[in-house]
Amino acid sequence: MTDRSHGIAPQELDDDDLRREVAHLHETRHDTLLGGSESALRAHTERMLALEREFLLRFPEDSAPDPMRTRAGSRESAGQSMPGRDLDDAPG
Repeated sequence: MTDRSHGIAPQELDDDDLRREVAHLHETRHDTLLGGSESALRAHTERMLALEREFLLRFPEDSAPDPMRTRAGSRESAGQSMPGRDLDDAPG
């Protein structure tokens, strides 16, 4: 018999259900952190990590960082030099 005490296994969820489960866990995280018991927080964390792992496996393109949220993307947008990427920095 499958243990479903913490929900359906992430691998068994269809794409829409997986997206909904991840969103719901993120919505409830703060309340669980502040008001949940130690065991509730542990269960929430384990479920969240399992769902996030599955999400990253299924939707790698959705989880790629926004270039503006990276140091390199921000510097490039601001016109700042990019050590290691600028041809001007190449050894002469």
